[in-house]
Amino acid sequence: MITGARPLILLDVDGPLNPFAGTAETRAGFVEHQIRLSRWNKRKVLRLWLNPALGPALLGLAERTGAQLAWATTWGHRANTVIGPVIGLPVLRVVELDDAGGRWKFPAVERFAAGRPLVWLDDDFDLYPAVRDEFLGRRVGVPTELWRIDPRVGLTMGDLAAVEAWLDGHSNVGTPE
Repeated sequence: MITGARPLILLDVDGPLNPFAGTAETRAGFVEHQIRLSRWNKRKVLRLWLNPALGPALLGLAERTGAQLAWATTWGHRANTVIGPVIGLPVLRVVELDDAGGRWKFPAVERFAAGRPLVWLDDDFDLYPAVRDEFLGRRVGVPTELWRIDPRVGLTMGDLAAVEAWLDGHSNVGTPE
């Protein structure tokens, strides 16, 4: 467990929790859901694959490590009403994403984290490599792990075990909140 500032575990939906690029073979444990979102044409159905075991696993990880779960997804607050209930997550804080002028989620995550240690679970860190590297450069001295999830497979129990080991390995950092 990291002592001092409570670490963050930031969750993206599409890729990590919804392995949209996968196949039936690569999505073991994920269940297909068909939903309609109000912003979409009422006749259009969005297909998602979600693993109901991930919610309890994420909650257990957060409890064991003292970390705080939060959404860092373009789903925004809808993650709390559409995704969270399906996989057993309570309402979580949301990183308020903005149009960062081609800088993706990095500026919003930087503001949200405010110097706290973080593990960020996402599949798109390589979209803007220069911006990613700048983000990491500004976080020198603050434990930061960008954990890339394969969007064909989604978040696995192995990923969660590795994230827990990473958090445990950074147990003497941070400053009081």
